[in-house]
Amino acid sequence: MRVFVTGGSGFVGRNLIAALVQQGIEVRALVKWESEIHIIESSGATPISGDINDLQALKLGMSGCSVVFHAAAKVDDWGVLEDFQKVNINGTEQVIAAARATGVPRLVYVSTDAVLIGGKPIINASETHPLPAKPLGYYALTKAIAETLVVKANSSELTTMVVRPRFVWGKGDTTLMARFVKAMRKGDFAWISGGRYPISTCHVRNLCEGLICVAERGKGGEIYFITDGVPVEFRSFITELARTQGVEPGTGSIPHWLVWSLAWSLETAWNLLNLKGSPSITRTALSMIGSEVTVDDTKARRELGYTPVISRQEGLLEMI
Repeated sequence: MRVFVTGGSGFVGRNLIAALVQQGIEVRALVKWESEIHIIESSGATPISGDINDLQALKLGMSGCSVVFHAAAKVDDWGVLEDFQKVNINGTEQVIAAARATGVPRLVYVSTDAVLIGGKPIINASETHPLPAKPLGYYALTKAIAETLVVKANSSELTTMVVRPRFVWGKGDTTLMARFVKAMRKGDFAWISGGRYPISTCHVRNLCEGLICVAERGKGGEIYFITDGVPVEFRSFITELARTQGVEPGTGSIPHWLVWSLAWSLETAWNLLNLKGSPSITRTALSMIGSEVTVDDTKARRELGYTPVISRQEGLLEMI
């Protein structure tokens, strides 16, 4: 069996490659930068050089493959719309086109629960939860559009499926957890309204298990949430995560309404003044970590037989 992975040098991608290789599956992975080729090779995959919009490179990588895992994405809570469109929308269009051209039978798209954010808490959402009329931020907007493209692409020749993980974490994460730890060490971290609200989480190894389950048994045109199971209190979980890195988050807290107003003001200033970089807090980030976001993965468990392969406690112990 041979599969193709986009975004293979990222946190999810390299863990997915390792999980696939461990099962004896041959993996090819797209790599944009020469400096990242060693990441692909050390994970056990064959690198295919090219951009996510390079149709020929995609076709080369997909040739003879039975599954495509599309994990490449621009993941930021701030930025220029065109940059998000180029990767998340146009790139997905090219992946679908290449899969059709090479006759790949199954395509699994790695999406995000962010497609649901619109400014309000998300409570025990299933896959039928409606998308907001106005997605909050370019990341949410473009990922939602890409989801639609993938679902619509489903056919008798190409079975397409979408996976939505929530709060991906685990050993080796250099994105989300790194930002928390950096803020805590600088004294710039505070809980939002105390932080005592529930959230769903998804250890990266559980996500990889879910992706493989979807690739093997998922139904065409369907969307699946993947999580660690029962939600956990945000404050308790982040405190435990921080302590694995030798950091204490502190007890400072800021009301949600105040942070929301600050985020709106900063975004307005950035847009009006065309400032460089990004605001210290955005409404997108606040919606993802500043209030309840819980999702229900019953569908994946019932239809695919998905079961987490690692518990939160085991995942935390790995990170110490």
